[in-house]
Amino acid sequence: MAGPHALPRRLPRLVRRGRTPGLRTGKTVLAAVLAFQVATWLDTSSSPVLAPLTALLVVQLTMYETVATGWERIASVTAGVLIAALFASVVGLSWWSLGLVVGLSLVVGRLLRLGPHLAEVPISAMLVLAVGGAESAALARVTETLVGAAVGVLVNLVVAPPLYVQPAGEAIAELAERMAGLCEDLAAALRGPWSRRLTDELLARARAVSTEVARADRRLARTEESARLNPRGRAAREAQPRLRNTLTALERVHVTLRNIARVLLDRTYFLPEDDADRAWSRPAREALADLLVAVAATLRDAAAVAAGTGPAAGIDPACLETLLALRGRLAEALLVDPRADPAAWSQHGALLDALDLLRVELGTALQPPAASWAPPPLAAAQRRAVRRAMTWRRRR
Repeated sequence: MAGPHALPRRLPRLVRRGRTPGLRTGKTVLAAVLAFQVATWLDTSSSPVLAPLTALLVVQLTMYETVATGWERIASVTAGVLIAALFASVVGLSWWSLGLVVGLSLVVGRLLRLGPHLAEVPISAMLVLAVGGAESAALARVTETLVGAAVGVLVNLVVAPPLYVQPAGEAIAELAERMAGLCEDLAAALRGPWSRRLTDELLARARAVSTEVARADRRLARTEESARLNPRGRAAREAQPRLRNTLTALERVHVTLRNIARVLLDRTYFLPEDDADRAWSRPAREALADLLVAVAATLRDAAAVAAGTGPAAGIDPACLETLLALRGRLAEALLVDPRADPAAWSQHGALLDALDLLRVELGTALQPPAASWAPPPLAAAQRRAVRRAMTWRRRR
């Protein structure tokens, strides 16, 4: 059970990441009420609950999601009503006609690629078929769906269309901070007693960062989506190159840190367990620890870049020069005759190669992007499908 102070600790999470508390809830309630009132004015039915239900489902986090959801619901309801009206004019409601309507509705929904709204097609068909396919019932269902979708889109457009630039920047900054903490923990471990168990733990921690990478990528994808169909999308379009550039570099840095942890583990397991402390010499461990501390400092600079508080003029060459100097010191400590110990020579080379990649990716993370960005056109996927179909037809 949560303690009495748990709620005060959770309250800041409700107002962080640039949110306005209760904004989406208020917009959803407003859309549902307005949709019900409009449907009542139009006298679509005696109880026009489908209009507020549609508005409730249509209002999403971004304008693009709202428009896409509204279109899918309109298509699903219209398809279901047409199927039911067609069958009702020929047969009544029975077990076999119901099964036939449901099967045909699901096939039509898949052909229309309605996704999560696929079930709405047979639901609409069954409801209209249950009342005998009356023309008034079918028309009322379509009208209320149109009203709810239109009101939901309008409310989401007029009332503060959301942008998610700050959540994405904070997620990427948190990722960089966690990777910096991992580097510092690696450095602290290198300066202490060394063992196989320790290398297992370090590799597991390096792999666990992948969840933060996926989370940051989802946040940035939402930022990119929020710029579509949004009159306030300029801020997201301007921030996207910086955020995407930093996140891509951090993803590669994460892979490199995993490789470093794996090389440390491989060399440790190569020797007998009792000799694990001799897998890496003391000078080499000290040099690698110093290098990882410098990497942690550079990652924190990357966090500032992602958060928009870092320098806009580009990277500080001094940090990369420091990494290069520390890499040279480590190379001297790892120097070994390949004829005397070919395994150590290969493993030391793998570690140095990983550190070279790490330095390159850190430079990319701090480099300001030169290219601009714009969201893809709404019909880009459809145009590609048409071009593929035309190309296939010409080849045939």
